[in-house]
Amino acid sequence: MSVHAATAVACPNIAFIKYWGNRDHPTRLPENGSISMNLSELTTRTRVTFDPSLPNDIFDLNGIRQTTASLQRVTSHLNLIRGLRGVSTRAHVHSENNFPAGAGIASSASAFAALTLAAVNALGLEMSEKDLSRLARRGSGSACRSIPSGFVEWYRGISDIDSFAVSIAKPSHWDLVDCIAVVESGHKKTGSTEGHKLASTSPLQNARVQDTDRRLDRCRDAIIARDFETFAEIIEQDSNLMHAVMMTSRPALLYWEPATIEIIKAVQTWRKAGIPAAYTVDAGPNVHIISEAKSLDAIKHRLSSLPGVKEILIAHPGGPAKIV
Repeated sequence: MSVHAATAVACPNIAFIKYWGNRDHPTRLPENGSISMNLSELTTRTRVTFDPSLPNDIFDLNGIRQTTASLQRVTSHLNLIRGLRGVSTRAHVHSENNFPAGAGIASSASAFAALTLAAVNALGLEMSEKDLSRLARRGSGSACRSIPSGFVEWYRGISDIDSFAVSIAKPSHWDLVDCIAVVESGHKKTGSTEGHKLASTSPLQNARVQDTDRRLDRCRDAIIARDFETFAEIIEQDSNLMHAVMMTSRPALLYWEPATIEIIKAVQTWRKAGIPAAYTVDAGPNVHIISEAKSLDAIKHRLSSLPGVKEILIAHPGGPAKIV
């Protein structure tokens, strides 16, 4: 086999109805369905080069050679893809993020969406969006949502075959904006992969999962109708439910920092003052403040004055993973 290479770009996503807990960890089959929005200005760019001269896989992330768990995770995913093509050729993976990784901005989602698409393309495999989503899910559950475009729903499914993500609305459907308050840009102590394994130890997880269909329906309907009031109510409730599960797991997971709570309180105050905004927090301390674009300037102005906010990132609804 000669050298074959491809480069892909993918956006991370912010989950409105969140994925937390697997019913099968190796295949990352989720306990519940989820809904998210791709984040256009934030990207992972990954080049995969399959080279017969390489004795082992090589993984460079943001210019730093990886030698531990992250390399093993990439190799495991590449092994799945190599198996589909019937080859064993090792690869050199170059990946660059333009946003903080490991701090609750879904870096693994864009990472494995881009890795999947680039590797599949480099090996000449033909795959539908559905199958790309299924394959990306094997690397990182939320990565399946970064394959399609815009507003995306990940079906829980019954098995590996029907657990994948689809676009429910184009990026242009609703002019939402995600104003991300970065309070910590370092890697979290407990990653999402380990956190998912702890979800079942919380006495609240079953109740959260059983109520998911109601939240999915309300969120989906609110997005289609562009009903921000209903949307805000349901995404905040869903975020709180997930973190309640985290906090009551054994051992407990507390991702929030003091600034996280201050920002949440501020968003509630702003809304009472007539500024439509809603918060949601993934597995990390950073707060995603979702609003319609017309409210962005007011939110940025207020957010910049809050102590503990180190950086503000802005993202709009983003497109699908793509080859570049």
